[in-house]
Amino acid sequence: MTDEFQSYRDRVNQQLQLHLDQASSEKLLQAMQYAVFNGGKRIRPLLVYLTTEAFDSPILLADKTACAIEFIHCYSLIHDDLPAMDDDSLRRGKPTVHIKFDEATAILAADAFQSLAFDLIASDDQLTPEIRVDLVRSIAHAAGANGMVAGQMIDIESEGQSISADELELMHNRKTGDLISASVKSRRSGLLDGFLLIHTLGGSGVLDRFRLIQSQGVHCSPSQPVNPIRRGTGKPPQ
Repeated sequence: MTDEFQSYRDRVNQQLQLHLDQASSEKLLQAMQYAVFNGGKRIRPLLVYLTTEAFDSPILLADKTACAIEFIHCYSLIHDDLPAMDDDSLRRGKPTVHIKFDEATAILAADAFQSLAFDLIASDDQLTPEIRVDLVRSIAHAAGANGMVAGQMIDIESEGQSISADELELMHNRKTGDLISASVKSRRSGLLDGFLLIHTLGGSGVLDRFRLIQSQGVHCSPSQPVNPIRRGTGKPPQ
């Protein structure tokens, strides 16, 4: 990671801590801090900052949106690890949130992350109301029933089954790719009036640079069946 990337990572870590300090319950705060500061690479916030930099916009305008997208990501990981989902006991080599604390606390921490994310954007007075609405809409779509949640549903329904490469790619695009894409693009709203970071990136040439980010690298033939997968891993059952 370059020095510039590390500086953005340090910046978003400071901002994440700042907004987490607003939690009123000590146990809830501990669970949220544990989930956020567990070695994440901060890829999504990094993309927010790099997009902001690419358009020569003040970096401080990106802070709350970068945190919001990372909070959405953290909420999704907590839910993903729950016994009713992937039932994982480790995340990045450490006990998952429901193992470290308890299942109810993990669920509430994830709930808090999701609402906090949208509160950050809605209350960001550095942005125009139009931009805030645009960002809320874009992130909600990427994280919702037609995005990340849809991908998790496909993952659950595909457990132990043979699925095609197209189905596997769709699952990864929804479950992971949509939120990453939301980190670098949004609908057009006021490019010249308070342009921030995630507005329409113009021609397809810029968007093409990010298609590999969205794609999860399924390179076999679309008609070729894929081995049954263990939920949450994309690997054959063992």
